[in-house]
Amino acid sequence: MSMTISVPPQQLLERILTLEIVRVTERAAVSAARLRGHGNEKAADQAAVDAMRRELNKIPIEGTVVIGEGERDEAPMLFIGEKVGIQAGPKVDIAVDPLEGTTLCAKNMPGAIATMAMAEGGTLLNAPDVYMQKIAIGPGYPKGVVELDASPADNILRLAKAKGVAPSAITALVLDRPRHADIISGVRSTGAAVRLITDGDVAGVIHTADPHNTGVDIYIGTGGAPEGVLACCCVALYRRPDAVPPHSRY
Repeated sequence: MSMTISVPPQQLLERILTLEIVRVTERAAVSAARLRGHGNEKAADQAAVDAMRRELNKIPIEGTVVIGEGERDEAPMLFIGEKVGIQAGPKVDIAVDPLEGTTLCAKNMPGAIATMAMAEGGTLLNAPDVYMQKIAIGPGYPKGVVELDASPADNILRLAKAKGVAPSAITALVLDRPRHADIISGVRSTGAAVRLITDGDVAGVIHTADPHNTGVDIYIGTGGAPEGVLACCCVALYRRPDAVPPHSRY
């Protein structure tokens, strides 16, 4: 007996594009991985960029890069405003960081990732390349538990209360930079632990989406605005009811 399953066109398109995005980021990651430990950040980044552009230009979309790297007249990166795809299909905004954590890759350290986000045209924030304040916590908390304007110590205390644990049971992930000295001091003043990372704050934010496996309850710090947009997209994805835990998607 034959059976026909009808899938709404929009849902089918989203499924196809999702698989294509996975393939694009996979190719970028594999290309960069061939240069792990070679000490050449630019070469690894260029390899990821070239692979991502090549694969993006095979997808049936009218894509515009709104978060990218480089400018039109400089190195051949995926620049802001660049058109990608075969220019036939849905109009979409694209945010990319072909190799987030170039130093990590060059030194053959864990944490480097290839990242890309895609959304309907005109919906992604075109963030300038400036610093952005960032704070992220895991799923399951009501809105307003933490706030950017609150001090690091206050946010730790509020998060601990919401989680029903002592502050000493909270771990904050912070990018190891001199500008974060006050944040680190404030977190530790509550008895909470600080885990420092050298690079890769997109992955750092993603860690908060699966605290059971990563041990990270909160990310606090200041970093690049483009990376902030990508991290926001990742966290929003993992907060969906049908989300797959992030550790199984790496």
